Amino acid sequence: MAIEDKTPRPNVITRFLQLIRFSHTVFALPFAFGALLVAANGRPSLRTLFLVLACMVLARTAAMLFNRLSDWSLDQKNPRTANRHRLLEKSTAWALLAISAAGFLITSAAINRAAGLLAPVALLIIFTYSLTKRFTSATHFFLGFALAIAPAGAWIAQTGRLDFPPLVLGACVICWVAGFDLIYATQDVDFDRREGLRSLVVKLGVEKSLRLAQLLHFLMFLALVAFGVIAKLGAIYYAAMPLVAAALFYEHRSARKLDLAGINRAFFQSNAFVSAIFIAAVALDRWR
Repeated sequence: MAIEDKTPRPNVITRFLQLIRFSHTVFALPFAFGALLVAANGRPSLRTLFLVLACMVLARTAAMLFNRLSDWSLDQKNPRTANRHRLLEKSTAWALLAISAAGFLITSAAINRAAGLLAPVALLIIFTYSLTKRFTSATHFFLGFALAIAPAGAWIAQTGRLDFPPLVLGACVICWVAGFDLIYATQDVDFDRREGLRSLVVKLGVEKSLRLAQLLHFLMFLALVAFGVIAKLGAIYYAAMPLVAAALFYEHRSARKLDLAGINRAFFQSNAFVSAIFIAAVALDRWR
């Protein structure tokens, strides 16, 4: 006799946040705010701060919903993601995608002319990432490029133009994200190979991919230091860099175990810590 599962189902808001992995917003948001603080010399207006935050949340929500919808059938085949499509109805996900994308475009236009004009380009880039695994092994770098829009967009929100410092910070984000996405992709290497999906883990194998992730995170660290030099940050910022290096070391040490728990721990805890240290270092340096 089957036992009925009486575990209450999470409410629709909780299921929506699970679908878009809202907790992972912590990764890119601090780099956007770091760029904003540097551009505003530590004193952005509350209006700009709020609009940048709204743009970040709306853009990421739209990107994640598009990703889920484009991978809807694939996710059902993958044991790791097989329950995702049960979180929301597909029609609901499409409606929320339209709302979040429109909200991003409207909010960007409210910031300044440059942000409004570039917003459709930003949406195109972050949507394209979701399709790259079907035609290129460089999908990890496309993801990094999509997230690197965050510091550039925040800089434009404050200044109305794009300068060199956010480009250096963007290069940092590309290397950082591509590195940790390579680690995360090791979970799906067998499934991706079976389904004909592309990634560097499929192309290079797990061991070489993990070594490449180490190289990318070393380059990310160098770019962080270079950003400090170009942005004229001080001793507080540089004093935080050993903490970033320690978090990256912990991430790769955990990833070498090649177990699901270790990879998830490396992916979320370490990268959340890196983001938090970065924004704290920039804020303290600019507010000292």
